[in-house]
Order: sequence, then structure tokens, then C-alpha cells
Amino acid sequence: MNLPASLFGTAWHWVSLALAVPLLYQTCRRAPWARLGDGAQLNLLLGFAVGLALMWSMRAGVDPGLNLHLLGAMAATLCLGPRLALLAMALALSAITLNGALDWQAWPLNFLLMAFAPVVVAHGLRCWVERHLPAHFFVFIFVTGFAGAALTIMLQGVLACLVLALAGIYGAGFLISDYLPYFLLLGFSEAWLSGALITLMVVYRPEWVAAFDDRRYLLNK
Repeated sequence: MNLPASLFGTAWHWVSLALAVPLLYQTCRRAPWARLGDGAQLNLLLGFAVGLALMWSMRAGVDPGLNLHLLGAMAATLCLGPRLALLAMALALSAITLNGALDWQAWPLNFLLMAFAPVVVAHGLRCWVERHLPAHFFVFIFVTGFAGAALTIMLQGVLACLVLALAGIYGAGFLISDYLPYFLLLGFSEAWLSGALITLMVVYRPEWVAAFDDRRYLLNK
């Protein structure tokens, strides 16, 4: 979803800016920049940024702030790692802002809702699966890649509805009945997109998937 600046008061934008700036700073400070010395990894990051920008530009919606589009957070997090994924999503968000689809004033709030929160959820789900489920190739693909992607966008939808309700833009009842259910449908599409992409990369370019370890998922299986 792309939230327009006009829907929110000044306080929301200042608080979002105060949160987004240190988060982005710490991400840049701790990002594994050495990995980008490999041209393939740099191209992968830029490719995700361009692909996400195009995907986020194709959105559907009726009322202001209630746009729907695929997210790609799980795929980016699995391939790039959480910090580089967050940078790729920040670049994508900047790109759609530059083309006029979003106001710069609303960039911090959208960064928190469309990039930071989904990446945190995606990384948390991946860590939970690694800790509690068997280290198996199909667990990585179907549980993390497919189901994890669906759950990530659904939880992002819940968070977005919560923000819209707290800001007094739409009533909670309207959001729950007329907006939130669409994230269930988006979840299926997100699962297929992320799962298919991760499957192809693991099979043909496993070195492009930072979260995938041959020794963990394939050795002695």
C-alpha cells in the first residue's frame, strides 16, 4: 500500500521521520557491504530494487490509502539478507516517489510500513522456522518461501489497517470488513511469487540466496 501524505497529520510525519532516519542509518552502518564487491550480488540488489519498484507501481485500489499490491519482502529477505533487503526496498520506495506515485513527505511512514516492518517479520519467520522445524529443503521452500511470504503480507495488512484506524482515517469496522480480507487473496499471490522465485534461484543460482545453506538443507538428506 502507498499511503498519501495528505491523509496524515503533521505529527504522524514527524514521528515517522524520527523513527525512519535512525533505522536507515543503522541499516547502512551494519549492512554487509563487502558482499556487494561481487558484481553478481550488486546486480541482485539493484535487480530487486527495480523489480520491487515496478511491482509496487502496479496497484489496485478505490479509496485513498487503500491501494493493494504485492510486496516481495520475503523473497528479498531470503536472497539478500535483512539489511540489504531493507536497502533494496528503500531504493524501490524512492523510485516510485521519484516517478510521482508518492509524496516525499510520506516516504518515512511508507518506509516503516512497506519496508522495515515486512522485512522484520520475514526475517523473524525465517529464524523461527530454522529454530523449530527440521532442516530440510522442502521446509525451506514451502514453509519459509511460500507460507512465510503469505503470512508476511497478511501481517503487513493488519499493521497498515491498525495505523489507518489509529490515525482516524477509516473506521476499524470498515477496514476489517472491506479492506483487510483482500490481504488474504494477496497472500496466495505473494506466496506463489516468492516461492517460485526462491525455488528457481535455489535450483539454478543457490549462491544468490543468502539464507540457503547447502550443508544445512541438502547434505546427508
